[in-house]
Amino acid sequence: MKEPRRLEADEAQLAAVAERLERRRLEPGDYALLKVVIDTVCFLSRQVRQKATSIQRLLRMIFGARTEKTRVVLNRGVAAQPVTETPGEKPPRKGHGRRAANAYWGAKKVQVSHSQFKVGQKCPACDQGNLYDTERPSALLHLQAQPIIAGTVFELEKLRCAACGQLFSATPPAEAGQEKYAPNVAPMLAIMRYGYGLPMNRMAQLQEDFGVPLPSGTQWELIDEHFLELAGVYEGFLRYAADGEIFFNDDTPVKILTVQKQIREDEDRPPNERNPRTGVFTTGIVVKKGEHTLVLFFSGRRHAGENLQALLDRRSSALDAPIQMCDGLDRNVPGMTPTLLANCNAHGRRGFVEVANAFPEECAYVLETIQQVYACDQQAKTEHLSPEQRLALHQRISGPLMGAFKQWMERKLEAQEVEPNSNLGEALRYELKHWEPLTLFLRVPGAPLDNNLCERALKMAIRHRTNSLFYKTEQGARVGDLFMSLIHTCRLSRINPFDYLTTLRKYAHRLRDGPTAWMPWNYQATVAALAQS
Repeated sequence: MKEPRRLEADEAQLAAVAERLERRRLEPGDYALLKVVIDTVCFLSRQVRQKATSIQRLLRMIFGARTEKTRVVLNRGVAAQPVTETPGEKPPRKGHGRRAANAYWGAKKVQVSHSQFKVGQKCPACDQGNLYDTERPSALLHLQAQPIIAGTVFELEKLRCAACGQLFSATPPAEAGQEKYAPNVAPMLAIMRYGYGLPMNRMAQLQEDFGVPLPSGTQWELIDEHFLELAGVYEGFLRYAADGEIFFNDDTPVKILTVQKQIREDEDRPPNERNPRTGVFTTGIVVKKGEHTLVLFFSGRRHAGENLQALLDRRSSALDAPIQMCDGLDRNVPGMTPTLLANCNAHGRRGFVEVANAFPEECAYVLETIQQVYACDQQAKTEHLSPEQRLALHQRISGPLMGAFKQWMERKLEAQEVEPNSNLGEALRYELKHWEPLTLFLRVPGAPLDNNLCERALKMAIRHRTNSLFYKTEQGARVGDLFMSLIHTCRLSRINPFDYLTTLRKYAHRLRDGPTAWMPWNYQATVAALAQS
C-alpha cells in the first residue's frame, strides 16, 4: 500500500469537519480531506499489523515456536481443559509414569535363585504339587551413579627377597586389559561430545569431581585416534550415499576459529585477492537409498549446494537424476548434476503461520488446505502404500486441493485484494514462484512434502554450536562431522551408536578391506560371519 498524501489540516479544522459530518452538511472541500483521513487510517492500520507480525516473528526466533499446528495457529479448540485435582495435590508432571523393566534393556542383569526352594521340590504350602520355573522372574531395579568413564586401580602385590633384593609382582588379572584405556572409552567420549553436545572441558570437570581425571587434551587424543580408524568406513558412507534416490539438504551457521581468522585476514587484502565467501556453514545431507537412511555433515566455507555437488560427483553416471528436497534458496542446488528439485512445503507454510494474526481469514484457508494435503500423506504412510500408490492417492485428493489453492492465490494478487509487498503478499508470491518444486510430489513417485528430515538432523549441529560455541580448527570440524554422521545414521537405523562405534574399534584392522560391510544395518552380520570363519 502506497503511503497516503500528507494530511494538511490542524485539529480545529478536523473538528469542524466532524461537526459538519454529524449535521450531514459537508462542504465540497471536506470530501478530499476525508479521503486523506481514511487513507491514513488504513495505512497506519496495515503498518501496525505488519509491525505486530514482525515482533511475533522476532519472538519466535528468540524463544522458538512451541508448535505450528493449524488448530493452535488459528486458535481453534485450544482452550485449556479443566483438571480435577484433589485439594492440596498437583497432577503428575508429564513423563513421570512408571516404566516396565524391559525398558531398561541396557542395564546389567543378575540372576538370583531362590534361597530355600528349587525346581522340582514339593510345594511347602500344600505338599502335593511340585515347584516349577514360571520363567517370569520378578524384576527389582537398582540404579546407581558413576562418571562417564569409570576407572579401576589394580594394586598388584609386590614382594622383595630379604637376601638378594629381587622383586616379585603379582600377575595382573585378565580384566585389567593390555592398555590403560579400554576400547570403548573413545566411542563413549565421541558420543557424549558430538552426539549430545557435551564440551570436553565439562566432561573433564565431571571426571575430576568423581576422582577419575580425564583431561580435555587426553579426550581429544583418544577421539582423534578413533577418527583415523573410521576414515575407511566414512569413505564407504560417502560412496554408498552418492547413489541414493532422495537427497535432503540444508545449511546452518557454524564458527570455526581458524576459518574466521582467514576471513579477517582477507579484509586486509586487495579486492581481487579476497575470497568473496564470508559465511561458514555446517551442511546436513540426508540420503534415502532403498530401506536405509544416511546422514552426512560437512562444515566449512562451502554451502549446501556445493557440498551436495561434491557428493554427487561420486555418483554412478548410469543412474537417473535423483530427487532433491530443500528450501527455496538457490545456494542449496548443486551446480552441475541435474536433480528433480522439490521444495519444502513446511517452509512455505511458515510464511502464513507468521501472519495468521494479521490475516486470519486468508491464512485459515491456506493452512487448512495444506493440512488436508498432509493428512493425505499420513494416510499413505498408515496404509504402507508404495511410491506409485502414494502418488496416485495424492493426485486424486491433493491435486484438486493444490490446483484450487493456486487459482485462489493468483486471483488474490491479480484483483489486488492482497498488497503484493505486504507480509501476506510475500508469502503468496513465494508459493507461486516455487510452485513447480513445491508440487513435485504430485508428479514424481516418492517425492517428499518437506525438508523436515534434514531440519531435524541439523539439530545435532545446532546443539553442538549452542553448547560448545565453535570448532577450533578445520580438522576439529572434520572430526565432528564424521562422528555426528555415524551417530545420527545409527539413530535413524535404530542401532545403538555406542555398540556400533565400539565394534568398529575392535575390528579397526578390517575396516578398510570392505567398508560397506560395516554399515550400521549390516555390521552385526559381518561380525557373526567373522566369528564363524
